[in-house]
Amino acid sequence: MITEKAEQSEQSEDVYQSRNGDKPKIIQRVDPVVYAQAANPSLIAEDLQARYERQGFLVLDNVFNKREVDSFRQELNRLNDDKEIKASAEAITELSSDEIRSLFKIHEISPVFKSLAADNRLAGLAQHLLNDRVYIHQSRLNYKPGFRGKEFYWHSDFETWHVEDGMPRMRALSMSIILTENDQRNGALMLIPGSHKKFVVCEEETPENHYSVSLKKQEYGIPSDECLASLVADGGIVSAIGKPGSVLIFDSNMMHGSNSNITPWPRSNVFFVYNAISNRVTWPFCGLSPRPEYLCSRKAIRAIEPRPFNVAVGQSIYA
Repeated sequence: MITEKAEQSEQSEDVYQSRNGDKPKIIQRVDPVVYAQAANPSLIAEDLQARYERQGFLVLDNVFNKREVDSFRQELNRLNDDKEIKASAEAITELSSDEIRSLFKIHEISPVFKSLAADNRLAGLAQHLLNDRVYIHQSRLNYKPGFRGKEFYWHSDFETWHVEDGMPRMRALSMSIILTENDQRNGALMLIPGSHKKFVVCEEETPENHYSVSLKKQEYGIPSDECLASLVADGGIVSAIGKPGSVLIFDSNMMHGSNSNITPWPRSNVFFVYNAISNRVTWPFCGLSPRPEYLCSRKAIRAIEPRPFNVAVGQSIYA
């Protein structure tokens, strides 16, 4: 168990300062994107690894079959219908309704998703790209309900994880398993190719307990209009379109966001953040108290042992 004193003493130099009074600006990334020396053909082809390094994301089709996706969706619905879970701190509802927007810490709440987080197709690939043992920094279900599912404004996850959680460097990535059709109509994630190689310094300081409002609507840690326009001018905007069973992989520093969903069709995904053990969090770089454990694994950091997915039983995923 990491103590508060140890976290503060272990904190490294802040090479990605943000929300510290500086004016908005863009600086160059100083960390690698792919830490592996070469591609592993059993996990990822060389051309796909090169594309991930270059653009910062990949959409891999048909990673999971229909039977697997059906089991994920059954679990998605079960959790959504559980009144006790819906009333928990891990469940974030929409601003205008009691519908779940996101449900956090699912790798601990659900045996199905606990097993999925350790699937070699996910954890094995993350371990390869980061060239280290990995653990779950954060996990969640994004429901994005139909008709009134609100937008996620443009942001870099790493900026938040660095400032508010104390993640030292960009040695983490996200994997989003698509459970329902994701297209431009129902608020598919939008990404700015190449933006992961630049860090956007955000203005203003972080309020205490910022997470309590930012999970519904983020107002701090978002890029200025000028910085965002510059990133888009360089890389454009693409939508992460995919069918159920596809997987979106994107770098921790990828600038991304999504529109509101005013269609009848929900846009639901399972979301795992894999962080390198060598990059485990220290004290938040904003100097405030850490966010809750369900948003940032801090006390229970355990390396994953990648293995085949087993939906039938809730096996322990940890070595």
